[in-house]
Amino acid sequence: MSMDEKQLANIQHELFKHATESVVVTDSKGFILLINPATEKLFGYTTEELKGKRVEYLMSGDIRQTHERHRDNFNQNPHSRKMGIGLDLKAQRKDKTEFPVEVSLSPFEIDGERLVIAFIVDITTRKHAEQQLLLHKQMLEDLTKELKAHNEKLEAKVIDRTKILQEALIEIEKSRKEMSEALAKEKELNELKSRFLSMASHEFRTPLTTILSSASLITAYPEKEQQEKRIKHVERIQSAVNNLNDILSDFLSLSRIEEGKINTDKKVFNVKTLISELISDVIPIKKTGQIIHYAHKGQEEIYTDQKLLRNIIINLLSNAIKFSDEDKLISIVADVGTKNMILKIKDEGIGISKEDQQHLFERFFRGHNATNIQGTGLGLNIVARYLDLLDGHIEPKSELNQGTEFVITLPVAKNAN
Repeated sequence: MSMDEKQLANIQHELFKHATESVVVTDSKGFILLINPATEKLFGYTTEELKGKRVEYLMSGDIRQTHERHRDNFNQNPHSRKMGIGLDLKAQRKDKTEFPVEVSLSPFEIDGERLVIAFIVDITTRKHAEQQLLLHKQMLEDLTKELKAHNEKLEAKVIDRTKILQEALIEIEKSRKEMSEALAKEKELNELKSRFLSMASHEFRTPLTTILSSASLITAYPEKEQQEKRIKHVERIQSAVNNLNDILSDFLSLSRIEEGKINTDKKVFNVKTLISELISDVIPIKKTGQIIHYAHKGQEEIYTDQKLLRNIIINLLSNAIKFSDEDKLISIVADVGTKNMILKIKDEGIGISKEDQQHLFERFFRGHNATNIQGTGLGLNIVARYLDLLDGHIEPKSELNQGTEFVITLPVAKNAN
């Protein structure tokens, strides 16, 4: 069943009357022609109060100043659209309160006259929700920044604590190493003490036994014609006493070195004269037929510690005599340059194995083929440490049963380093 125009008009009137949104109809110049009940309720005006008023009457003061220009632009190209896109539109009620709105415009014509219908929606709730959303967003951003800053502080603290922990671990490791080294040194010291007591008891017992036996035997030869036998035992006593003196000298030298009590006293002296005197000094301990040959090259005066050099040469000469048989040659060659002296002391003795040469300058070390020859095992260690004090160096060259040569390099100039 089709409806007539009157029925459709009635329906349209009812729709206009009962619409929940504000509807305002204006002419092309913006004068209000008609409003629906929802507009009366929203703005607080009656239809009679708004008829003939410009539509700007319903807008806030800020919008009124610019709305006429926007309306002229709209009239030049009228089409259905939302009003104030990108702007915050505000309407004003009869009681002067303002509230945000969203306006949609739709142009139409009746009997050749252009009219505009405006749909006005109160978006206060939406704006409040948007503001709350923005507020929550800002709060979330602030919280994120705060959390980030807090995390950075925590990371910085973790880094600091990690650094402190690493430093503590380094200190612990350092302390552990120091303790380990201290324990190792204590162990080494205990071993050295044991070796020293063992060696000292053995080395002292032998000459003391000789002294006691010879001293007791001297009384067994009271007759004048037994003088030769008495002299023999006296010489044995003298030799044993010299041996004891050498042992004590080694012990004292090592003790002074360990305690850091040896200071160098360098001065200029004639090294050729020194070596010649030392050769004379060791004549009493030479074995039968042993010959000491000395050759000198270069200048005679050198600059170093005379006392330490004397002890070094005496020690090496004594070893050469002790470890060589009768009728063997011992040679000394001194080659003095402008900065260094090369001193070589060579014998034709029992020699030193390659294996023993690796330990030659260690304290108390005795070669495997020298166990039946008296000695403390300290002499070469003392020599090496004296040379360290003089910035010198010693190098052994030896083969078993083919003799040994010690080569000393020593700075002997005042400006030599």
